[in-house]
Amino acid sequence: MNRHLKFAALYLAVALSTAGPATFAHQQKQPPANILPKQFGKWMQDEGPADQPRPIPPTSPLLQESGQSSTELQNYTNGKQWLQVWVEEFRDPSGAYQAYTSFLNPNLNPSTVAPLTAAGDDQLLALVGNRLLKVSWIKNATDADLKLLLTSVKQKADRTPLPPIRAYLPEQQLIQGTQRYALGPVGFDAALDSLGEPKYSALTPEVGFKSGAEAVFAAYSAGHNQAQHLLIIDYPTPQLAEQHLRHLQPLLAANPALAGTTVERKASLLSLVLSPGSAEAVAKLRDQINYETQVTWNEPSQTLTDPPWLTVVKDIFIGTLFFCGMALVLGVAFGGVRVLTKRFFPGKVFDRPQDMEVLQLGLSGKRIDPRDFY
Repeated sequence: MNRHLKFAALYLAVALSTAGPATFAHQQKQPPANILPKQFGKWMQDEGPADQPRPIPPTSPLLQESGQSSTELQNYTNGKQWLQVWVEEFRDPSGAYQAYTSFLNPNLNPSTVAPLTAAGDDQLLALVGNRLLKVSWIKNATDADLKLLLTSVKQKADRTPLPPIRAYLPEQQLIQGTQRYALGPVGFDAALDSLGEPKYSALTPEVGFKSGAEAVFAAYSAGHNQAQHLLIIDYPTPQLAEQHLRHLQPLLAANPALAGTTVERKASLLSLVLSPGSAEAVAKLRDQINYETQVTWNEPSQTLTDPPWLTVVKDIFIGTLFFCGMALVLGVAFGGVRVLTKRFFPGKVFDRPQDMEVLQLGLSGKRIDPRDFY
């Protein structure tokens, strides 16, 4: 009996060790996130068509790196029309943006429903703060219906601004749907694979994501059915950018498969053109990067302005009247105190005869008495 128990325990241990974490990830059900509304417009939550299987929301190392926290899947009905919506919530909008760009492809066209939306193949992909939505069977809904859905999801979403690096990509000759944002090594490698540049994965350890680096990719038309892939890496400081520049340069030079690829620094930004064409095309693409450096010096400052001349004249008159009034008041006070003192205390405080002397010419023999003056 003990032998059978030991064998069963050993078999269970082997089975658990061979089953990867992804196997159990699909078996474990996440608790409902309660992000999606029960109703928007005329659309109500429903179980969905019986002949349609209920798909498992995607999960992958890239989504985990992006900070995936919860997933919710719902079906909606409006009469005989159906919509299927799944939403993923992430730690912050930057992680959601990495997941959003990972689902983009040239078959998805920018949508007019809202900013950061793409539509194609009867699906809508939308980024709403830190939430990513995928709506299927959108041909059954109007743009107004989809806007109501996005507005409802947006109400409690994190509205922190998206990474500024996304705006650095040039717009001219950009191939829509090839934009990729990476905030970690998994997203970086996934972007290289999607653009057909896996040989550049040797750069991943030297990019410096642990130092706060962010990266963005995009493909650009180079004519004759050719494309150039632009990589921009942003660092918190120019010093970190210079440090990683010195790591990437020898790595590019030592790898024959990466011959011809150069890296340049502009302040805290590094730029690389993967599998470059002509030097002129590379330089032109780099010159179009929307990045400007500004040096500011923070110090105390004052803004001095001259007041209107009427205000100056008014202040002069008021000041003059004030000083005249003060002189009058002080004069009356001083004279009044002296007169009162001499009236009530004659010859005791002011003009005491023993303290007064009068210079006389002696033209007469009579001595002058100082009291005769008062």
